Amino acid sequence: MAITSANQLELLQTAEAVAREKMIDPNLVVEAMEESLARAAKSRYGSELDIRVAIDRKTGRATFTRVRTVADEDTLENDKAEILLKDGIDTVKHARPNVVVFNAKSHVYDEEGEVVETRDVKRFVLRAPTENDKLLTEGVDQSADPVVGDMIADEVPPVEMGRIAAQSAKQVILQKVREAERDRQYEEFKDRVGEIINGVVKREEYGNVIVDVGSGEAQLRRNEKIGREAYRNGDRIRCYIKDVRRENRGHQIFLSRTAPEFMRELFKMEVPEIYDGIIEIKAVARDPGSRAKIAVISYDNGIDPVGACVGMRGSRVQAVVNELQGEKIDIIPWNEDAPTFLVNALQPAEVSKVVLDEDAGKIEVVVPDEQLSLAIGRRGQNVRLASQLTGLDIDILTEEEESKRRQAEFEERTKLFMDSLDLDEFFAQLLVSEGFTALEEVAYVEADELLVIDGVDEDTAKELQARARDYLEEQNRLALEKAKELGVEDSLVAFEGLTPQMLVALGEDGVKTLEDFATCADWELAGGWTTDGGERIKDDGLLEPFEVSLEEAQNMVMTARLQLGWVTIEELEADAAAESEANAQELAEG
Repeated sequence: MAITSANQLELLQTAEAVAREKMIDPNLVVEAMEESLARAAKSRYGSELDIRVAIDRKTGRATFTRVRTVADEDTLENDKAEILLKDGIDTVKHARPNVVVFNAKSHVYDEEGEVVETRDVKRFVLRAPTENDKLLTEGVDQSADPVVGDMIADEVPPVEMGRIAAQSAKQVILQKVREAERDRQYEEFKDRVGEIINGVVKREEYGNVIVDVGSGEAQLRRNEKIGREAYRNGDRIRCYIKDVRRENRGHQIFLSRTAPEFMRELFKMEVPEIYDGIIEIKAVARDPGSRAKIAVISYDNGIDPVGACVGMRGSRVQAVVNELQGEKIDIIPWNEDAPTFLVNALQPAEVSKVVLDEDAGKIEVVVPDEQLSLAIGRRGQNVRLASQLTGLDIDILTEEEESKRRQAEFEERTKLFMDSLDLDEFFAQLLVSEGFTALEEVAYVEADELLVIDGVDEDTAKELQARARDYLEEQNRLALEKAKELGVEDSLVAFEGLTPQMLVALGEDGVKTLEDFATCADWELAGGWTTDGGERIKDDGLLEPFEVSLEEAQNMVMTARLQLGWVTIEELEADAAAESEANAQELAEG
């Protein structure tokens, strides 16, 4: 097939049709055609040649040109893509009158249209210049001879395209069109993450559902489907746009029906008060297809948030339940007081008592014996959803278990005071009953707090504190000796904030110098929690038994690094300022 024998306007008509069908710029299709024709020409004239094709946007005429760079004898490497200077000058002199020699300039303009920068563009020597070329040559000396580095373009005859060349050209065009289509799809959907979209099921691939979303395809992965959902071709489906990523191959739009945000957006569609901002969904926890809990708050005292979400005769919540394949939804009033919120979150179970440990992010819940199974739920579902909703690690105890634990703690503290202070059982129990839990409290508390105990006078109080201090000092001495036996160096012993018992714990773990201590992470010292596969896992800290908080650990590590000269005060202040600015920006965006 020869290009010259084809209807020249047919190229433009084909480009228009493809662009209209794929909703992309026709120029992109024409450029793909130009590239495909150039590849076909290279296969005919030689791959080492620089063959370029330009299709006139008005007439459809395809012009084939060979481009060569002017070089001198010392720099000439490829005589197919380069031309000697003397031959280039000769070519220009004997060329037709429409040869143009120019030194083009590229201008960079500011917002007011003023030129702020001018860049040189390599000069071209062109036969049959296009309109664009003529614009580039305005005010340029067109009679100048070419120089080394210029480029000369000679028109070559159109190629005869055989079957293989035509097939190759077709593949290039299809590839370029696909790339343009993917770029358009990405630009259209990149700002729609977080929206709900309706689509039509096209097919299923290895358990993943491919959804037609109007101007492209999206993927609903098998782990983003609810339960054992099954779809047939042509089924309508509603999904949440979870992510849009620019990918070279495969899908770019990823959908979800299991994301908590999907339920949030469904309620926003069904409850006008949520859409208007009168009611806010503060948290969502889901076991997709089975059960969910949402926490809501009303900013209008006259509107009940739970009732508004349920709707008349449950119409609003039922619409969401139907969309989620019968997923049961508990709507819970949100409360900024964590224990109160947790009591609500554990509904329908009744709670007797709540003990919150804010530092550990852990909470203990005491329930009546007969309420234990209800509080935990089937396979732990109820307590798991409540934990997700509140962001706390929940430990559920029955009243009987809590009573036994308290009794064990009472006996343990009583024995501690008996052994360390040389007291009888009755007197030790008195101390525990008054709330004393550790020897440090007895040793360094105000004497008045001991005098409130029955049978304790000033002399007895002084004696108790003296015994406690003597015992603690002896323990510190023994611990310091052990730390030094473990190889803990004086630089770490002298570090402020570390007790002898802490030094023993560090030494047993191989932290023996100030340098070792400075390389520790704060969570390695204070402990913490990590999430693996949705399950929270406890990380034990070296100093956690001494109730060192994460913030205290961080301050100690930073102080050690300052003393060693690893960081400076200015660097720490700059990092703190940057972090504060990032947090403020995140809060503003949220």
